[in-house]
Amino acid sequence: MKKHSFKEWIIATRPWSFPASAMPVLVTLGYLFWRQGEADWPIGLFTIINVVLFHAAGNTWSDYKDYRSGVDREDAVGGMSIVSGEFAPEQIKRLSISLMAVAMICGFVLVALTGWITLWLGMAGAALTVMYPWLKYRALGDVDIFLTYAVLPMLGTSYVVTGNINPESLWLAVPVGLITVGILHSNNTRDMEQDRRAGIRTFAMAIGGKASSYLYCFEVIFPFLWCVAGIVAGLFPVYIITVFAVLKPAIDNARKAMCYPKEGMKALVGLDESTAKLQLMFSLALFGGFMIAALVA
Repeated sequence: MKKHSFKEWIIATRPWSFPASAMPVLVTLGYLFWRQGEADWPIGLFTIINVVLFHAAGNTWSDYKDYRSGVDREDAVGGMSIVSGEFAPEQIKRLSISLMAVAMICGFVLVALTGWITLWLGMAGAALTVMYPWLKYRALGDVDIFLTYAVLPMLGTSYVVTGNINPESLWLAVPVGLITVGILHSNNTRDMEQDRRAGIRTFAMAIGGKASSYLYCFEVIFPFLWCVAGIVAGLFPVYIITVFAVLKPAIDNARKAMCYPKEGMKALVGLDESTAKLQLMFSLALFGGFMIAALVA
């Protein structure tokens, strides 16, 4: 069995996708800092590390299950760590289990530092991570991702840094969560043919290619409108208008998605990664807006 470098193991976890888990925590920290004038930054940083570990475990577990289920084959576009022959299936399985174990240990440390509510939120996140392949194959992957990488980390972050769950933080779950779901949705739209061949049914397959293209456009454009509505409603400070600095990449991604009905799968190659980059830029701009609002108040 081939011996791998540390860099190769890291690449196998798909690190380009980590903004999807890290950014909801960072944005929530910025929001709480603006609302309350303070935030427990060390705990917040530890929370980011924890959720990224869970994310890495989920990515590798999904790759393993997709390979075993016949979703990922030699002609597949994504999930290449196994089908390329770079890693054996059991290596990716062991990597996933190891990452999950480390993530759970860090989670228990976080529970000890903050309280038992963290445990229940963490257990819900771990369960959704493990169940993701099963839910994805039944057109529920988008719901799983929205809960795992928007609702739960935002509620959890609000609790670990303040000692209380702040439901108001969920106003942010819509813009941040929609772009995160867009990462998955672009992937599933691109892979509809190979998923159909494997006998699974994703949400993109359930609504069809054309509707999936329109839905993706909504997922990456509507967050900007939501932020404007939040400013008008007084939910967010006017400074989060900074998100419009990344509107052009969102429009470029949407235009690419609209090429799918005519060009097919090749039109969406790389769109999942560019959506993850959009998630990173949008969230950093949102975080920056909250920080500016907090510091100039």
